[in-house]
Amino acid sequence: MSTSSDKPGDSTPPSTEKSPVVLLLRDVGDTTWRMFVPTIGLTLVGVYLDIRWDTMPWLTLVGAAVGGLIAAFFVKKQLQKVHQK
Repeated sequence: MSTSSDKPGDSTPPSTEKSPVVLLLRDVGDTTWRMFVPTIGLTLVGVYLDIRWDTMPWLTLVGAAVGGLIAAFFVKKQLQKVHQK
């Protein structure tokens, strides 16, 4: 004897709700790339240009600062999006 029904209308759809842990990890991952990709990416571009043009450490510092500003902008947009929900 089976406990499940083979009738078409008796099945309940699987839950689409995610656990709080999964949602938290998703938000942490989303915030992490928003912070580190621009900052590290533009810092590395600054290091490359400093080596190429022999301007150490000025372009590295500019790259880190601009990357930090872009990261702050991305995180601010993300927080605004979360608060709207």
